[in-house]
Amino acid sequence: QVQFVESGGGLVQPGGSLRLSCAASRTIFNFYAMAWYRQTPGKQRELVAHITSGGITIANYADSVKGRFTISRDNAKNTVYLQMNSLKPEDTAVYYCNTLDGRFAWGQGTQVTVSS
Repeated sequence: QVQFVESGGGLVQPGGSLRLSCAASRTIFNFYAMAWYRQTPGKQRELVAHITSGGITIANYADSVKGRFTISRDNAKNTVYLQMNSLKPEDTAVYYCNTLDGRFAWGQGTQVTVSS
């Protein structure tokens, strides 16, 4: 089993930036595509961004965050990141990481609140 620990969330004004981190308990990034998701109360978890495993890095984004968010990974540190710029109130959610197919247990997530 793998545990994920997300961090870096907080309260930020519209237009601001945050960098989220997700540390995995063991080495998996060489084998699985990784993803960031977000969820707001009463709604299904939404795929925000994902990144391929292996030597060639390819990232994909939801249309709602394209051009504003950047996903990256550091295999040596077992950590995946989400750089979020130009944040909007509609980005407010709890953010989670997991493999692209969500095969491991979900972590606690990190709360991102965008508000003036």
